[in-house]
Amino acid sequence: MGSFVIIPILFFCLIILISSFFVVKQQTAAIVERFGKFHSIKQSGLKLKIPLVDKIAGRLSLKIQQLDVIIETKTLDDVFVRLKVSVQYRVIKSKVYDAFYQLDYPHDQITSYVFDVVRAEVPKMKLDDVFVKKDDIALAVKAELNDAMLEYGFDIIKTLVTDIDPDAQVKSAMNRINAADREKTAAQYEGDAARILIVEKAKAEAESKRLQGQGIADQRREIARGLEESVDVLNRVGINSQEASALIVVTQHYDTLQAIGSETNSNLILLPNSPQAGSQMLNDMVASFTASNQIGEAMKNAKKKNE
Repeated sequence: MGSFVIIPILFFCLIILISSFFVVKQQTAAIVERFGKFHSIKQSGLKLKIPLVDKIAGRLSLKIQQLDVIIETKTLDDVFVRLKVSVQYRVIKSKVYDAFYQLDYPHDQITSYVFDVVRAEVPKMKLDDVFVKKDDIALAVKAELNDAMLEYGFDIIKTLVTDIDPDAQVKSAMNRINAADREKTAAQYEGDAARILIVEKAKAEAESKRLQGQGIADQRREIARGLEESVDVLNRVGINSQEASALIVVTQHYDTLQAIGSETNSNLILLPNSPQAGSQMLNDMVASFTASNQIGEAMKNAKKKNE
């Protein structure tokens, strides 16, 4: 009969002994209450409490946590926009008591402050400024939260504006504006390229004309030099300059006829081209040169008499 009483007592004592120990995980703080009143804060490791007297009222994580808050508000230019603000925070190790007992719902408290700051700052800005100054908005949220949450045992590590989402129609309009700007820039580049091509083509044509003119001038210069040498050779054999010039012209006439005749598909007709034309051309040219010389001599004699 005695053994039946001892065994339950031993079993009860074993349960009491086991319940006297508890484990607190790393980066966690456990709040111990004794008879419903705060007693102590236990850090990580194996800890001891008085069974039936002490109770673990709760546990707080000391890790950095993140809260994402979505806020819809209106900008200065009357555009509705949704912002996503990410708040990174943690419980201050030395203020676990304040964090546990002063706030029941810290997430709600942080969210309220984020709403208040964002809806005070964004309506002062135009939509474009919201994108440009999102870091300023994040800093304003962090400053407000630090001042408000520090007394409750929370440290605000960082705040980030991670998303800015305007109304769908506004986004569509912004995309159209962006596309139009890019098309305008592309058209300007294409116009510049076309203008450069035209200028370079004109420069090339001008250079070609210059070189062509230079070539023609050089050709004529060499022809004149050749004619001069031909006249000198004919003068040496007793033919005067006028007759030599006429003979050269006639010779070139027949050379031209020969060149035309060698071309099978040529449609060029040189007038006159009869055999008697060469003799007639020579006589006419000699007569012309003679008459020209006589007129020149007459003008010189008249000028001398007048003097």
